[in-house]
Amino acid sequence: MNPPGQPDDLHWDPFDEALKEDPHFVWRRLRDEAPVYYNERYGFWALSRFEDIERAHREPKRFSSAHFTVLEMMSGEAQHDGLMIFRDPPEHTVLRRLVSKAFTPRRVGELEDETRVLCADLLNAQSGKGTFDYVQDFGARVPATVIAALLGVPPADREEVRHHIDRLFHLEPEVGMVNDVSAQAVGWLYTYIGEQIAERTKQPRDDMLTDLVQAEIAEEHGARRLTPLEAAEFGLLIISAGTETVARLLSWAGLLLADHPGQQAALADDPSLIPNAIEELLRYESPSPVQGRWLTEEVRLHDQQIPADSKVLLLTGSAGRDGRIYPDADRFDIRRQFRLHVAFGYGVHFCLGAALARMEAKIALEETFKRYPSWTVDKKGAVPLHTSTVRGYQQLPIFV
Repeated sequence: MNPPGQPDDLHWDPFDEALKEDPHFVWRRLRDEAPVYYNERYGFWALSRFEDIERAHREPKRFSSAHFTVLEMMSGEAQHDGLMIFRDPPEHTVLRRLVSKAFTPRRVGELEDETRVLCADLLNAQSGKGTFDYVQDFGARVPATVIAALLGVPPADREEVRHHIDRLFHLEPEVGMVNDVSAQAVGWLYTYIGEQIAERTKQPRDDMLTDLVQAEIAEEHGARRLTPLEAAEFGLLIISAGTETVARLLSWAGLLLADHPGQQAALADDPSLIPNAIEELLRYESPSPVQGRWLTEEVRLHDQQIPADSKVLLLTGSAGRDGRIYPDADRFDIRRQFRLHVAFGYGVHFCLGAALARMEAKIALEETFKRYPSWTVDKKGAVPLHTSTVRGYQQLPIFV
């Protein structure tokens, strides 16, 4: 039974294959006709307007992350251990303070030259070809390799680690990412990172895994450090969150810039426009368009009562197209000036890897434009990737 005022013909769910390529017409209807939307089949509410989503991010006690943030994983039992993104303050606050001592601007800055060499090598390997897959041959390989380098994964292990990262995102009908292939990849990566953490405890190195082992903050009852399990969990978190989202961001860059050849040419002529273009890409097509929250107390919003203990999905992908915030929101414009988007979240859960993602995307596009001032996309050969939380392309053949 739909809530009062919700049109009977209005339907959205994050698993709908029919909406894989373009959910924006439905999201527009949600914003205009049902800004507090209820899906009876999966038992969740959805917020689609920018201001409502921003507010939810600013109220982490009410909109809890401790019941998981992926729809198919959400449950009524709050988590008090596990990945940092599935924790609420004060536990989340302590963990974030600790890992921030390891995930520093210095560490990210040290990777710039290595990232540029990596991007150049991957693109140079396509030299002389009239076509290649911008995601599989380039965009998906960049973040996996960069994050492995950031953590300190030995070069000899990086290909095997990347293989398991790929399996981490295996999808199966009806169950999404909750499947045996993905679970086995999680187990392998946990074990591998745990072994690396143990090595750093005995023999420190100049890498982020060592920084995680050594990170320390002062608390009332003495110094607090990450446990080996917490350090391994954070390593897995940045591998999973940082790899998939940057790969999808670069897939959107490949597609949208080909679809807007005038703006593609402008970036080729003036690479200084690239950082702002990345922000517009994130606003226009969020790589992570849906985040789940658990409502800990009832909320009344737009004359609709959302009960306590409800699943609430924040439609970040819809927020980026909200015309109440962004004039002419459905127009892609690399020169657009705006104050804020929520593609990296907001508030206490703002993405810790945002600076790294921006750096990777900037260098990837700079190196692309050095070699290919223009390209087109083989849309018949393009393969979308669509989960309950991630949206983009897993294959994007381009002609250069």
